Amino acid sequence: MDFNLRPYQEEVVQTALRGENSIIWLPTGGGKTRAAVYVTHNHLETTANAKVAVLVNKVHLVDQHFAKEFKPYLESRCKITAISGDSNEKDLFGRLVKASDLVICTAQILENALINMEEEKHVELTDFTLLVIDECHHTQKESVYNKIMGRYVEKKLRKEGNLPQILGLTASPGTGGNRKLDKAVDHVLQICANLDSVIVSTKNFTPVLQEVVPRPKKHYDIVERRALDPFGDHLKSMMSMIHEIMPSTVSRSLREMGTQEYEADVLYILNPLQRLIAQCALHLRQYNDALLINDTVRMVDAFRGLDEFYNSRKTKLLDGTDIFLQGLFDENRMELKLLALDDRYENPKLARLQRTLLDEFSDKNSHGILFSKTRRGTHCLYDWVNTNLALLRVNIKAGILTGAGTGANHMTQNGQKETIQQFRVGVLNLLISTSVAEEGLDIPECNLVVRYGLLTNEIAQQQASGRARAMNSVYSVVAEEGGRDLRRELINEYLESLTAKAIDQVQQMSPREFRHKISELQQIAVLIRIQAERKKDERKQRYSPGQAQFQCRGCFLPVCSGEELRKIENTHHVNINPEFVRHYRTGGQVFLERSFEDWEPGQVISCNKCGKDWGMEIRFRSVVILPCLKIKNFSLKTPGGKSTPKQWKDVEFQLQTT
Repeated sequence: MDFNLRPYQEEVVQTALRGENSIIWLPTGGGKTRAAVYVTHNHLETTANAKVAVLVNKVHLVDQHFAKEFKPYLESRCKITAISGDSNEKDLFGRLVKASDLVICTAQILENALINMEEEKHVELTDFTLLVIDECHHTQKESVYNKIMGRYVEKKLRKEGNLPQILGLTASPGTGGNRKLDKAVDHVLQICANLDSVIVSTKNFTPVLQEVVPRPKKHYDIVERRALDPFGDHLKSMMSMIHEIMPSTVSRSLREMGTQEYEADVLYILNPLQRLIAQCALHLRQYNDALLINDTVRMVDAFRGLDEFYNSRKTKLLDGTDIFLQGLFDENRMELKLLALDDRYENPKLARLQRTLLDEFSDKNSHGILFSKTRRGTHCLYDWVNTNLALLRVNIKAGILTGAGTGANHMTQNGQKETIQQFRVGVLNLLISTSVAEEGLDIPECNLVVRYGLLTNEIAQQQASGRARAMNSVYSVVAEEGGRDLRRELINEYLESLTAKAIDQVQQMSPREFRHKISELQQIAVLIRIQAERKKDERKQRYSPGQAQFQCRGCFLPVCSGEELRKIENTHHVNINPEFVRHYRTGGQVFLERSFEDWEPGQVISCNKCGKDWGMEIRFRSVVILPCLKIKNFSLKTPGGKSTPKQWKDVEFQLQTT
């Protein structure tokens, strides 16, 4: 079979074809997945009892890799099974692995199967002869990839046999945020150690690669700072009034309004379990969000978000703090609205963005992606495009692409697929996207990519610019003169070149020196992992379940103790006390795209007193309905004091499991 490999692809697969562990480093659009298909084909043809797992880090990539790459080339020669969180078959993973030559799955499904000891569900790493790890630069810290590879490295150091060959794929391992070459080299070595692999790239066919993946022309579309911003100034004066009712030690700790740093500070002070501070922090976050929207999109978008927030709270006023905060907005609402509608003070970035889009879409065949930071930002930009007569005249047909999930602004997996398909066939010609479109998604060639108020790292920047793959394509950064967006983009350019230098330095090492460094890093990683597990176990035993009292995060009403909670299916944290139902009310039905073996979602649940979201009911094994709780919406009181855990793994007592 002809795989149509280009010369640089043939070059980078040679290490893998020798059966050695390797990471293939090629830019977005360079054909990493096709190279992996070729290696997989060769492995299945030449290895006795071969069994391959292709691991991805996002659900939509399972079907994409199956349908676009592995199925067309390999289906006639082997049994392929694609399994994701959407698949009912994932609960029989062990059986499916035995029946297949090649499985394509999310890394989490493999991780679940490694720790689940039921025969039908369990697998061992040694059941496989090759693991292909997509977007393998994520194999670090607490990622699922690193949990899987952590087991692999431990087995290797114990000299256990029959471990699978590893093939990693990445557009960039990055520098780990490091700005000095020696530290960047350390980061690349750590990724290599985590994957127990060398890193390979083309040395002999760089011109061919550059022809296949042309670099877009980069434009810095710089905008002067707003001369006057009375809407933003008014928001800041209202925030200062909220500061005044808070303890001075708290309000003085907050940094500049309208920044990500301010948001981080506000999220931090949400933790103290004093209702006045917690409520002020909640409202300050809304005002700060409005300032960020005002800086990115239209004033009216910022106003609308605040207006919706306060309309939703009018019936939930519990005390004097709530009444003050609601009254502050109500008293200023009309003035804010009038300011938001005054065109003289509109965001100058939008005018610059409009010119950039008009320049490219005067060519009727243009396809572009507009990257924005938040889901809400994408929706605001979508509304702006669809009400902008100049953009509609050049036939811009926009669609939104954001991450999948169950929240109000989340897309479903099917929604993502449908939007990308409409973009591919030309029903849409502009995707307004969060960072979800930067990595992995099979999106057609674009002649325009715009970064608009999206601060990310050098890996994301390379992946985003790699979306502009058409000839004479443009990569535009719309940024304020001297602003942080521009500074970050320039830093990312430097880090991109630093990554290449670091990889080159690693590749220049002698095999002996490389192996020595990798072995050293792996031994340290294993020791750190053992120590972390020990600390985690100690933390879990700190208190008995009866010593942990749960309070609603909204109104601080005590609602249950840890003794009433159970962990079922190693996933759901439920309250089994029949009396608990009197503390909550039910809302709308929860709908999920996929089905599950032992449970199905019921209605959302919220605090009877203040309406705080608590989670949802689940119907377990078609028999019993149980409230399944979100820990982040509760505060926890123990003999050691008060805390607000963000995840169940952070609680300091051992939940009983069933």
